Amino acid sequence: MLFDTHVHLNAQQFDEDREEVIKRAREAGVHYMVVVGFDRETIPLAIEIAESHEDIYAAVGWHPVDAIDMEESDLEWIEELSSHPKVVAIGEMGLDYHWDKSPVDVQKEVFRKQIRLAKKVNMPIIIHNREATQDIVDLLEEEDAKEVGGIMHCYSGSVEIAKKCVDMNFYISLGGPVTFKNAKKPKEVAEEIPLEQLLIETDCPFLAPHPNRGTRNEPSYVNLVAEKIAEIKGISIEEVAEKTTANAFDVFKIDR
Repeated sequence: MLFDTHVHLNAQQFDEDREEVIKRAREAGVHYMVVVGFDRETIPLAIEIAESHEDIYAAVGWHPVDAIDMEESDLEWIEELSSHPKVVAIGEMGLDYHWDKSPVDVQKEVFRKQIRLAKKVNMPIIIHNREATQDIVDLLEEEDAKEVGGIMHCYSGSVEIAKKCVDMNFYISLGGPVTFKNAKKPKEVAEEIPLEQLLIETDCPFLAPHPNRGTRNEPSYVNLVAEKIAEIKGISIEEVAEKTTANAFDVFKIDR
């Protein structure tokens, strides 16, 4: 039994065959998923998908690339949705210095507001980080995000920073890149970070794992991530599946 902790089944890439994709995931042993909504368009569909499937949940937040578009009413809306029975986290949120749509100071302010909201409603947070590692860590420390903890989504940083994040009450989530031949850092993290602090994800439709790299990713492929972690750690895929699923239940506060 596998838990894909970060999917975008609400993306337009799945508009034609969403239910078939979910069926394939079930057949591959992926029984649990969290659909992440991150703006006005994707949040309602994330909720709708979660409401329609017993073992699918939703996360709601605001993506840093679009931070400049967020209004106070959007934050109030996210707070309102946080009480929905299928919403299990706030996010994805964070910093993204790769794209230049939203100024850094605006991204940081929106990030801070969402951390404070998560603390107010006592929910874990899902962190998006692209080329902004030190600022992410500094901000999490400044805002005492350890109080709620959460997930470093699709982690691609160093072992040293991963350990620091674990100390701040965050799980390290690995996705398709851990299977890439040239992905040194994710493999080091898979080796060094204890299984008790790891999660698995696809981030579908993005970052499909080897040997499907370059194609549309989907939740059924998360077993390839689990297989690679098992190989790196020298343990069974069953052990990886069991522990990462238990970790997901814990971080999302889902009753088993």
